[in-house]
Amino acid sequence: MAPPPSAVSPRIHRALDGLNFFLADVRDGLGPYLAIYLLAVRGPEQGWNPATIGFVITLAGLIGLAAQTPVGAFIDRSRHKRAVIIAAAVAVTLSCVVLPFITDFRAVVATQSLAAIAGTVFPPALAAITLGLVGPRAFSRRIGRNEAFNHAGNAASAALAAGTAILFGPVVVFWIMGILAVLSIGATLLIPAGAIDDDVARGLGHGAAAGGPARPSGWRALLECRPLLVFAVLMAVFHLANAAMLPSLGQLLTTVVGQNHATSLIAACIVAAQCVMVPVSYLAGLKADLWGRKPIFLAAFGILALRGLLYTLSHDPFWLLAVQLLDGFGAGIFGALFPVVVADLTRGTGRFNVSQGAIATAHALGAALSATLAGGIIVGYGYSAAFLALGAIAALGFLGYWWLMPETLDRRALAEEAAQPRPGPAAPA
Repeated sequence: MAPPPSAVSPRIHRALDGLNFFLADVRDGLGPYLAIYLLAVRGPEQGWNPATIGFVITLAGLIGLAAQTPVGAFIDRSRHKRAVIIAAAVAVTLSCVVLPFITDFRAVVATQSLAAIAGTVFPPALAAITLGLVGPRAFSRRIGRNEAFNHAGNAASAALAAGTAILFGPVVVFWIMGILAVLSIGATLLIPAGAIDDDVARGLGHGAAAGGPARPSGWRALLECRPLLVFAVLMAVFHLANAAMLPSLGQLLTTVVGQNHATSLIAACIVAAQCVMVPVSYLAGLKADLWGRKPIFLAAFGILALRGLLYTLSHDPFWLLAVQLLDGFGAGIFGALFPVVVADLTRGTGRFNVSQGAIATAHALGAALSATLAGGIIVGYGYSAAFLALGAIAALGFLGYWWLMPETLDRRALAEEAAQPRPGPAAPA
């Protein structure tokens, strides 16, 4: 039976929709546009080449990686989650929009490292606000809707950047980010602070009602919960298989159609995949309480394994791009169900957000190793061998999830939560 509609007002739901849509471009900072800007605008004459750019991106990524678990612990403790979102949006935006005005290498590293740290705030903070608003009963449905709007925002901002960059050059991405940051702040302020239950937002509400811990200590969550540890390893495996597929496809297309055409094809494919993620994310969240989490996550691993195999059947560009659309299914399911499974496993502990950060660190490590693994296989054995290896890793993840990971949906706990009266939101000031 589908969960009943959330008691949260439609106005708050629309604000949360807008927040996820507008933050889609802000949360990742400049992303791939950083390398394009530094190489195209600054160039070797100012000391910027692929090596120095790669060092900046790697260093900022490592700093952001180290920040994920502490940031999750901070969000667990915070009772000002709207302010945390706003501060992070301002920090990311300012760190990026000052880039045209600074030339010193150390200043660029500092600003992009700050953007990376601030960027780690958004996934756990958005999940926490969502859980605090709708509660565990409606969480999976609402988080799927969050992801749908996030992917729609990514597709819209990418299309907007692609169209306007032709007229105004690479600097247009700074304008777009600034505008979207302002809109995301406005959407955040439309969510009443009193509507967010901070205890439920950290996964404590159900446990507190049952006499759970009053002062949870989130940093031990992975060590105390075996399924959570298994889930962390499986998420690392998922990203070990997935992260290198698109970059490897880009390299393959470059050898097939040339650099200029490959860039355009990959850009179009990213937008198309994001569009696929919109309905997939929404459907995964909608059906997670009916079908369970495990069958849907198994589908994500299975599709990822199939994708690796299908890449090897033909090097025709249209075939490769059609196969890449399957990324919309795997990534859409992952984005919708990752916080839901973590919420299932940490319900009543107050460790929801720190656990999200710790597991995000694990899957980021898997993603970091993926490119190195695929690159080494490509050099030694070719592209088909690399795709088969990545697909085989996904197949191992499928088997691992099948054998080792329990179903985390607890229908009885959700029913008990639905039966508990929840205080209505505080009146807006």
